[in-house]
Amino acid sequence: MLSKIIEDALNNQIKIEAESSQIYLAMACWAEVKGLEGVAGFMYDQSQEERDHMLKLVKFVNERGGHAQISALKAPDVTFESFKDMFEMLFKHEVFVSESINELVHITLQEKDYATHNFLQWYVSEQIEEEAMARTILDKINLIGDDKGGLYLFDRDIQQITVVTASADSPE
Repeated sequence: MLSKIIEDALNNQIKIEAESSQIYLAMACWAEVKGLEGVAGFMYDQSQEERDHMLKLVKFVNERGGHAQISALKAPDVTFESFKDMFEMLFKHEVFVSESINELVHITLQEKDYATHNFLQWYVSEQIEEEAMARTILDKINLIGDDKGGLYLFDRDIQQITVVTASADSPE
């Protein structure tokens, strides 16, 4: 059974994950109308992934005797000066989500809710990967600079970008 404090904190995270999905959907739309089909596809995938993260939380709250709340969402910013600006915003947003997850983990320890603490470890690992991915993409964008040919190749190749983090592999 979830405490009211944990339930409220998880419902707040549900909203954050839903807003993340909306932010990436807005980014996908922006990229698509700019002709950046690879970036758009990447962002559509990211949007769906964030929605999946939200649903995982919803199901957890409901399974643990709480009541997941679906609340109104803030409309995302849909204008960017450049695709670099958009990915910088993505990185900042992932850092914000990581901070939110870390605060949630802290609350579970204060409340001695070890089942929720264990459940959230997946999100902790996921955020390490998300931040590393955003950092890798920004590094590539900085390498490209203003080179249009580089942007073309980046747009074509972004779907294949993968990052293996230290937390992803456990020693065998």
